[in-house]
Amino acid sequence: MTPRRLLALGLALLASCSAPPSSPGPATGDRRGIDAIDTLVVIYAENRAFDTFYGLFPGANGIPGRNPSAVGSGLAQRDFDGSVLAVLPPVWGGLTAPGQAPVVTQAQTVGLPNKPFQIDGPDAFDGRGIGVPISVTTRDLVHRFYNNMMQIDGGRNDRFAAYSDAGALAMGYYDGTDMALWKVARQYTLADNFFMGAFGGSFLNHQYLVCGCAPEYPDADRSPAMGLISEVDVDAEGRLRLTPAADATGSALAGPPRYKRDGTLTPKDPSGMFHAVNTMQPAYQPSTLLPAPNGDARYGDPAQPGTLPPQTLTTIADRLDGKGVSWAWYSGAWQLASAATPETRPAIFRGTVQFQTHHQPFNYYASFDPVRHGAYRAAHLRDFDHAFLADAAAGRLPAVTFYKPQGNLNQHAGYANVADGDAHIAELIGKLQKSPQWPHMLIVVTYDENGGFWDHAPVPVGDRWGPGTRVPAIIVSPLAKKGYVDKTPYDTASILRFVTRRWKLEPLPGVELRDRELVRHGSPPMGDLRNAIETAR
Repeated sequence: MTPRRLLALGLALLASCSAPPSSPGPATGDRRGIDAIDTLVVIYAENRAFDTFYGLFPGANGIPGRNPSAVGSGLAQRDFDGSVLAVLPPVWGGLTAPGQAPVVTQAQTVGLPNKPFQIDGPDAFDGRGIGVPISVTTRDLVHRFYNNMMQIDGGRNDRFAAYSDAGALAMGYYDGTDMALWKVARQYTLADNFFMGAFGGSFLNHQYLVCGCAPEYPDADRSPAMGLISEVDVDAEGRLRLTPAADATGSALAGPPRYKRDGTLTPKDPSGMFHAVNTMQPAYQPSTLLPAPNGDARYGDPAQPGTLPPQTLTTIADRLDGKGVSWAWYSGAWQLASAATPETRPAIFRGTVQFQTHHQPFNYYASFDPVRHGAYRAAHLRDFDHAFLADAAAGRLPAVTFYKPQGNLNQHAGYANVADGDAHIAELIGKLQKSPQWPHMLIVVTYDENGGFWDHAPVPVGDRWGPGTRVPAIIVSPLAKKGYVDKTPYDTASILRFVTRRWKLEPLPGVELRDRELVRHGSPPMGDLRNAIETAR
């Protein structure tokens, strides 16, 4: 079979969206637990795989060889050609972020054994004594759509170190036992079979959280973004991959991977549509891109290649609005970033706050146009510091409440440490427990994606967008099962399943597609979180 034919088959597989002869219907069964919840609070942290934080958690499917409850193996990482690596690649560029101490250089990470290692352990790095505590910010790791797909390698999870720009760091994990959220998980429910909704990074997974879909870019090949279309092909085994650069190294031990074009957009699918899968900027401010010259300062610049056209796909907001169910998206530093001028925003984006524009999914949608729909926008896109805690204390949080911590508190490697976000989220849970709404509240603490970190759990085969790598999820509620490890299959859209079933809304098309495709590939549909809730009340 020719390479062109293999590529066509690979793209057709990813684009497949036809329903199988039989697909799962709506969830049935005991609704007492799900109907007892009046307020859902989703706390959406950043960029950690399940094994990164909870690989040693008692009773959880953690790191093989370190956790007696582990299921499966597959620890050994492989090179680009499929051979088992003799050692892990170095942590390219060193482990710690600039300005952080202790400094761990690239040279200190050469020759690490081909297995996971504890970043904060006394014997970290094979007993070299350079463990890094959770208060230290490590360097970032690549976490993009095709990269994640290639790292998962059909469920084997054996190419994380090879297809990472951070080498061995992809295999790092933390002890976790001293984290405040670990203690919360011990008290309530830890889901150890919860997968990120989509392959790749924060941009796409935030979109998936609100719509169960990937953003569209019509006619991208005739737009300013034409140079951002990824170049992909298939390898000798027919697996989709980014096309290697002409000067790409032959082995992961010789340097990080290089590609011809790892862009923000997919190639055109059979329907003629391009999709945004890596970070693009919204059509509305706040954006990292300046407004158009002499244009309205509330908009982005549509002539910039990185600006995504306003989206019109159906979101969970549309479903909630249609039934009159209250909802809001609270974001740390939202007011600060929104009120800033184009000249002052960069300091907010790159300073202490680290506000991230691509973590604000509703700001990409036409229904949140700041000029045409200003009142609607203000009602639903709210500032954490000025509104969330007051609303919680007064018992007026919306029925469906999302909270996105600002960058320095979201635990994202590269610009945030583990400790600050851990303390912030645990403290916030304590305050929510004092809210008048607490007796019928469900809090879900989860992570948008794995941040490029390895996890050993095989990833179910779903649709073209995911699911991706397993991530942590903690379910906190007076109605949640206590001291429980929930092994129900979940993904990010399980939050959407819960919302649509609790408030009897029409499911989102992408969520229904995901479950059909999981069943078609031999896996059960994803759960809706009800298995974490007590029903005997």
